[in-house]
Amino acid sequence: MHRRTIRLKREYLYRKSLEGKERSLYEKKRQIREALREGKPIPTELRNEEAQLRREIDLEDENTAVPRTHIDDEYAFAAEKDPKILLTTSRNPSRPLIEFVKELSFLFPNAEKMNRGSQVSRHELRDKKAIGTMPEAYPHIILENFNTKLGERTANILKHLFPVPKPDTKRIVTFANKSDYISFRHHIYEKQGGPKSVQLKEIGPRFELRLYQIKLGTVDQAEAQTEWVIRPYMNTTRKRSFLSN
Repeated sequence: MHRRTIRLKREYLYRKSLEGKERSLYEKKRQIREALREGKPIPTELRNEEAQLRREIDLEDENTAVPRTHIDDEYAFAAEKDPKILLTTSRNPSRPLIEFVKELSFLFPNAEKMNRGSQVSRHELRDKKAIGTMPEAYPHIILENFNTKLGERTANILKHLFPVPKPDTKRIVTFANKSDYISFRHHIYEKQGGPKSVQLKEIGPRFELRLYQIKLGTVDQAEAQTEWVIRPYMNTTRKRSFLSN
């Protein structure tokens, strides 16, 4: 396990080192394309590389023309593999927090919960009976008002917490952003009177979220860069939203 962690760290750092080179190469190709499209001379600094760059441009398609990053690779196989989620608490959690984590463990498919200082264990059936009936079908996801670059990044993270649903599933999960506070709602729907008669039923839980931090890499990577983190002064910038315009 330790060797695997070291290997993953090295692969992550290697991909990061390649991104600068790929971005530089992409800019050179972009200048070549613009010059050819507009009938302008090739930039002087690129004339020695023009032949090689034009050969590479001719071989590119829509998937290879734009440089990819480690962020793009993060969910590259999301449709092929179901996500695995670990839910944990602070040490000595309160009773309401323990109950909340139990509900979340039923809410997210393939989720496991772990109390700090103990082993990972699957939630037990008696806990589920105490909470109530919770559908196990993979839900459709509704993402509302995430239209900045950071908002789109956040929506992408939330979306990939759930496996790909079947088209006929009747379970719906909503993440609605308003003033950088994300409201979570959980519904099921039924068509009792035909396709035009839809009855929506909220089954809970409901709660509010606020983005705290996005970190590149995995949790155990101390060298991983922080992509975004909330700062104390952001609490006073009420007129500015980071997740929506």
